[in-house]
This record gives sequence, structure tokens and C-alpha cells, in this order.
Amino acid sequence: METVKFKTNIKCMGCVAKVSAGMNELVGENNWEVDVTSTEKTLTVIKQDGITKEDVVAAVNAAGFKAEA
Repeated sequence: METVKFKTNIKCMGCVAKVSAGMNELVGENNWEVDVTSTEKTLTVIKQDGITKEDVVAAVNAAGFKAEA
């Protein structure tokens, strides 16, 4: 497992709620968080084996937001 950070356009806790289902399914409920107070709105993910950065980006995109590693 490794920790990976992504810059996002997730701005508030309401936005976090919109990505929660997809992220929880992909990496697990306690394996990710978004710092909505940072200027880069950093998504931190504890990446599980077999899950790529592209998988995380796709999950965020599917919820209507953008993420870049």
C-alpha cells in the first residue's frame, strides 16, 4: 500500500459526499480523505494493491469532479 495525493476541484463537504460512494467502493471507507481547506483541495488515498491512480481519477470523474496526480 502507498499513499497517493491528488489535486481536485472538490470544494466542500457536500462535494465530498458526492464522491463518497465511488471512493468507498474503490479503496474502502477509511482509506481516503479530501482536505477541503487546502488551496489544492487535496485528495489523499491509501492505494490498495491492484488499484491504479487512473482508477482513482476515474472514480472522482464519475462523480462529476476532476482529479490529477
